[in-house]
Amino acid sequence: MSLNRVSPAYASCGCSCGCAARAPRYPTDLSDGQWAELEPLLPVMLCRTVLGGRPELHCRRTMIDAIFYLVDNGIKWRAMPADFPPWKTVWGMCARWKKDGVLADIADLLRRKIRTAAGRDPEPSAAIIDAQSVHESAEGVVPAATSGFDPHKKVNGRKRHLLVDTLGLLITVAVTPASTQDRAGAAVVLKRARSRGRHRLALIWADKAYNGDWGQWAARELAITVEVVQQAEGQQGFRVLSRRWVVERTHAWITRRRRCARDYERLPAHHEAMVQWAAIIQMTRRAAKTATG
Repeated sequence: MSLNRVSPAYASCGCSCGCAARAPRYPTDLSDGQWAELEPLLPVMLCRTVLGGRPELHCRRTMIDAIFYLVDNGIKWRAMPADFPPWKTVWGMCARWKKDGVLADIADLLRRKIRTAAGRDPEPSAAIIDAQSVHESAEGVVPAATSGFDPHKKVNGRKRHLLVDTLGLLITVAVTPASTQDRAGAAVVLKRARSRGRHRLALIWADKAYNGDWGQWAARELAITVEVVQQAEGQQGFRVLSRRWVVERTHAWITRRRRCARDYERLPAHHEAMVQWAAIIQMTRRAAKTATG
């Protein structure tokens, strides 16, 4: 069987459309320092492996800039500015990377790098969990089969369940109908975290929505202790609660990206991808800032 090796002429997989020379003009464009942190974490191009493959026609940095622009500004795919590669090409790469688990890999590697730079163990032993209900868009792109109504928050749409470390960095995310109980979504999130190698996780902080038998299940099946952080007795009004504020801040970081302020995705997996890209934007900037001192 032929391995379809590429010829030396295409081994560099350089840009063939000129987008590599595109001048930065948007706030979301990667700086040289940010690209230096992110580029080594991207999957190796097939044309640079022994298996070979077609060379990529567009500059990877420009492709990432296009995705960052879409996630941060909340535009439609077909409204991609003309100085970026064609929207179908950018969408195709985004969909493939989500399907292949590349986005989760990048987020994991960035989190490990930031934790190491902060003098912490690369793998977290404690985390915070929370859920956030998100309105679906008025365009009606969210199918009824994957949507629901959250009677507590009065939200019709989907719910994203986040698990973050004590620095607020994303560990994993799951998107369900908004009618899903927080505890049911938490089980999905913790199973995903374990399947991706988060074996040091031993303690989870949560709010009162996670009371009940779910904590016993987590202890029995995953050897994880769930500690519910309660409000002070007689508390009135807003007050910052220990540990819980970390995940609330992460919700705020993600919601700042307009594509995540509402749900515009037909598939829950694609909304998860938008959350992961939002986390990658934040962690890439943080890693670059840490590297420069």
